[in-house]
Amino acid sequence: MKKRSVKIVVGLLATLILLVAIGLAYVKLALPDVGPPPDMKIQATAAQIEHGKYLANHVAVCVDCHSTRDMTKMFGPMIVGTEGKGGEKFSPEQGFPGTFYSRNITGAGVGDWTDGEIYRAITTGVSRDGSALFPVMPYRNYGQMHPDDIKDIIAYLRSLKPIPNSIPPTAPDFPMNFIVNTIPAKQEPGQKPDTTDRIAYGKYVSTFASCGECHTPVDGQGQPLPGMEMAGGREFPMPTGMVRSMNITPAKTGIGTWTKAAFIARFKTYAGQLEKQPTVQEGEFNSIMPWLMYAGMSEQDLGAIYDYLRTVKPVENKVDRFTSKAKLVAIR
Repeated sequence: MKKRSVKIVVGLLATLILLVAIGLAYVKLALPDVGPPPDMKIQATAAQIEHGKYLANHVAVCVDCHSTRDMTKMFGPMIVGTEGKGGEKFSPEQGFPGTFYSRNITGAGVGDWTDGEIYRAITTGVSRDGSALFPVMPYRNYGQMHPDDIKDIIAYLRSLKPIPNSIPPTAPDFPMNFIVNTIPAKQEPGQKPDTTDRIAYGKYVSTFASCGECHTPVDGQGQPLPGMEMAGGREFPMPTGMVRSMNITPAKTGIGTWTKAAFIARFKTYAGQLEKQPTVQEGEFNSIMPWLMYAGMSEQDLGAIYDYLRTVKPVENKVDRFTSKAKLVAIR
């Protein structure tokens, strides 16, 4: 009887192990499954390229992560001449579940990709070879955008100067090396609201700019905390310490007392300042926020974001914006 019980337990364990192995194999080999890239060929006009340049530099800020940033300077300005070359590292030291690198999006990196393959990567998070992209690039937001806006970005990327740059492969930790395959998803393309509908248009622009990605705190698994949308406090390790995102809800501890003019002026302060940022010394405040890129956003778009943010749920959440590295060490 005892031997029979042991055999049953062993059999059940073996079955369980087999099922887990089958499940992991499916996730690793069959996913992501978002379908083939769309068949498209963009006949770019000068207007498309110019609009795509605006979106890629000042709204979606693709160029921010896909260039080289000088994090020894205030706000980590992009180094002029590195536009699109990729190679920015996102590592465990920064809170990521593995090591990831932004890809080269100049002609030297995606020159042999079709427009449809680039479109699929931006909107679903699936690379040319069918592998999943880690959502440090907020493709789940980009997938909600109007196709014409994404196509304009692609038209602009095609205009970038090719910059050869050898980039290491990504190396997600376990179990993220399996989980990442489950994240990409095909979305229905979004509609772009008329600019006169300030709230809807502001939501559209803030989604494109991924405001919620940085301004919503997350749990230990990197998932947004329920009820804390836009409430700030998400932590970002910096060379000089730990910076935390602002509360941008219309609460008193957020932007509840800000006027629209003050909100817009906060961004426009940094217009034209790309090469004029001071060096940040040990222990001094710095921010991951790409102020210098967002400063180029139009006042119309910034104003629409403000109008939309005034409608989100106010969350009182006082954020300690920065803790120096020396203080962090002392606390630990």
